[in-house]
Amino acid sequence: MKRVTVDGRPVESDGATILEAVRAAGADVPTICQHDRLSNSGACRMCLVHLDGRGAPVAACVTALADGMTIVTEDAKLESARKFVMEMHAHRYPGSAVTADPTATFHTMMARYGVSANGYVPDPSLVDDSHPYLHVDMNQCIACMRCVRVCDEIQGESVWKVAQRGWRTLVHPDGPSMLDSSCVSCGACADVCPTGAILDRTVLEQGRPTEWTKTICAYCGVGCEIMAGVKDGKLVQILPSSDGASNLGHTCVKGRYAWGFVQSDARARYPMVRERGTRPGDGYGEWKRVTWNEALQHIADTIAKTVRERGADKVMMLSSARGTNEENYVAQKFVRKGLGTHNIDCCARVCHAPTAAAMRMSFGTGAATGAFEDIDVTQTILISGSNALEAHPVVGSRLRKAVRRGAKLIVIDPRKVGLAQIADLHLPITPGANVAMFHSMAAVIVEEGLQDDAFIGERTEGYPAYAEFLKGYLPEKVARMTGVPPELVRQAARMYATGSPSISFHGLGLTENVQGTEGIVALSNLALLTGNVGKPGAGINPLRGQNNVQGSAHMGCDPNYFTGYTPISNEKARVQFESLYGVKLPEKRGLDAVQIVEAAEAGNLDVLWAIGYDIMQSHADIVRTQRVLENLPMEVVQDLFMNETARAIGTVFLPAAASFEKDGTFMNSERRVQRIRKAVEPQGEAVADWVPVCEVAKLLGFEGFEYTSAEEIWNEVRSVWPAGAGISYPKMDREGGIQWPCPDESHPGTVRLHTDTFTLGDRAPFHCPEQHELQEPPTKEFPLLLVTGRTLYAYNAGTMTDRTRNFDLRPIDTLDLHPDDADRLDITDGDELRIVSAWGEAQLPARRDTRVKRGEVFATFHTPAAHVNRLLGPHRDNKVNTPAYKRTAVRLEKLPRANGAAAS
Repeated sequence: MKRVTVDGRPVESDGATILEAVRAAGADVPTICQHDRLSNSGACRMCLVHLDGRGAPVAACVTALADGMTIVTEDAKLESARKFVMEMHAHRYPGSAVTADPTATFHTMMARYGVSANGYVPDPSLVDDSHPYLHVDMNQCIACMRCVRVCDEIQGESVWKVAQRGWRTLVHPDGPSMLDSSCVSCGACADVCPTGAILDRTVLEQGRPTEWTKTICAYCGVGCEIMAGVKDGKLVQILPSSDGASNLGHTCVKGRYAWGFVQSDARARYPMVRERGTRPGDGYGEWKRVTWNEALQHIADTIAKTVRERGADKVMMLSSARGTNEENYVAQKFVRKGLGTHNIDCCARVCHAPTAAAMRMSFGTGAATGAFEDIDVTQTILISGSNALEAHPVVGSRLRKAVRRGAKLIVIDPRKVGLAQIADLHLPITPGANVAMFHSMAAVIVEEGLQDDAFIGERTEGYPAYAEFLKGYLPEKVARMTGVPPELVRQAARMYATGSPSISFHGLGLTENVQGTEGIVALSNLALLTGNVGKPGAGINPLRGQNNVQGSAHMGCDPNYFTGYTPISNEKARVQFESLYGVKLPEKRGLDAVQIVEAAEAGNLDVLWAIGYDIMQSHADIVRTQRVLENLPMEVVQDLFMNETARAIGTVFLPAAASFEKDGTFMNSERRVQRIRKAVEPQGEAVADWVPVCEVAKLLGFEGFEYTSAEEIWNEVRSVWPAGAGISYPKMDREGGIQWPCPDESHPGTVRLHTDTFTLGDRAPFHCPEQHELQEPPTKEFPLLLVTGRTLYAYNAGTMTDRTRNFDLRPIDTLDLHPDDADRLDITDGDELRIVSAWGEAQLPARRDTRVKRGEVFATFHTPAAHVNRLLGPHRDNKVNTPAYKRTAVRLEKLPRANGAAAS
């Protein structure tokens, strides 16, 4: 702590620069080039202050604070100097810009110092309107370099370049236009631009918002805190919240710009029903608009009849990782308390159910062991099965920043994804060989004596048997299986073991395999073997795919678990819920989301209620799934849009409110419970997902569903979930998102799990799953391996992103293949391909891509019409039934051009 004097007042400060100290003291020192998110450059000279004993003023942002300084922030000479600086910056600034938006930071500063634009005539060639989200007018650029620095330092793309010098300095993108540059549309440059040279187009077209609401992004599981800007009752802009713990004031293109779906003309705005023919194959009638009362009564009557005649276990509810914790809690309560069954699941089943199961086996808790802040202090990063720069861009950028400060990076992925291109090591694994991969790294660590013996001795069990087991997985013995050269595996093992603290992140490339659960068990073994858990910069962290996939399962939308992720086999937990709900609960687990196909096929399912879950777009083995489910007496679809499930098999449709239209909480990938807040009114007659569930419950005579608010539901959740008891709405409003465990309101929340002991006890066990032979090996008929995944601009089935201008940035999925395979098959970019597997076929245009290995092809799955999931078969994780999306044998057939000529 340094003692200084600011404008005659003694001040104590631990700031690094004079600017930090004087601002903390309340002095109003203006800046242009400085921004709190960026490194200081001292270029603009607006933050000049006087120091006793020095003649000339100094730039406060780049002058180190020293004990005993006497600092003067305001006097006539300083004001004169600042006015001169403003005049210099404004000497070629267009007056029309000030008139158009007098609220811009630079414009308000011009007014403060009485500086006017001098009549500069803008150059039309410096205006770029090519980008769907960003308006660029470099006539307004004052060369403060904020855009250059934020793109370099935060996003890491380095899109903005600087040409020439002096008054001729020109800042420009690295392509012929913004649209044709390497820009990833994060909007950070627009955030920090003080003049309007880079501006969100919505501000230009609709004006600045008049109201702001703090809420959470509706896309992936990073949990970015955002500010929703509203004008005249409509969303007009989204900005990152400056104090968001998960995103640190940053967003990606989806969170920042892809909100147009909320006000899309395609939104479902009222309830509908349609009838199915009396015999299989008769098809469906037309959708008809009905009142809410009619729709809810129809659902209640059908469920009552089914329960009465066939039993409650013939009803299944699928809840949503898109919905709030409160909505998911109500869904599972309806099934358990109301119907008396455990037939409840959510879309965690098709993504991270293996993570929850594996981490529960290894540590006792099926959730991230740490927080995103660990990225900032780790020394080694291991990322497996995740293209984070596209699937979780904010975390991806943070990982890239860590690499730039010196952290080592190991990427395990079949493709040379973005982070692999800057990694110290890229291990191009054969899809599905994750168990062997992690075991082989562990085998090297043990063979070379790199394990943490102290940690193993104090906090693990089963090590001798595990060490013996690993002898069969030395890299040289499993290279045929993993597809990775043994020396590369050895280098990765040494780097992870010796570069502690080492942290691991993984995605769906690990989980969506036949051995997804066992692969993450093997990954968890690595952390235990090297002592990389329970300390800063270490741990095992899943990158969750959807905004509330962690929360939906944790609220009890799982046939095996109650709220709080307590097993239904736990007698104490069952007694607790029976006491709360006032009913006897079954001991037998219910159906999961994938088992509904077998149940329906066997005649053991009559009613399916899918909330925010597009089965017909999301599931594998989709041909069989549709054939079976279209024979159910009733399928209720509750969603924002008429989705593929509704079109294919739905009989009742209920319009749902978007996250911007309701209150509640989400739980992000790092166990952080975060408040979402209503910013706009719902479209049409849409309502929050918990409302229709409660109304049907009341029609059926179920008690305990008389909620009046999301907060009331959350308080009930807190009463049955001890680890979340302290996370109240008022506490979140005061402190932001809070990581559980948080047992009471005085508790700050828990950043890191397993610091002293594990949830399952003092010692964590090593497990020894064997690597199985890989399913669907390439054959003469199907010679290529298909891997599926996400892309930056689209999200899941495109339900939301296709209703935004993200569609202009990437309008269609492609099939990516290595140029050598393309040459061998006489395929060029844009050729239409029929992709055929043993299970179905799909059609996509070709794209040659050196990031894909020879013998493999890669497809995204965001275009419903492409039906990529029709290619996938019935293979599932052998522990939790998650479909194996990441490995399918296919062949390619080139289709004729549209004009009838053969493609070439």
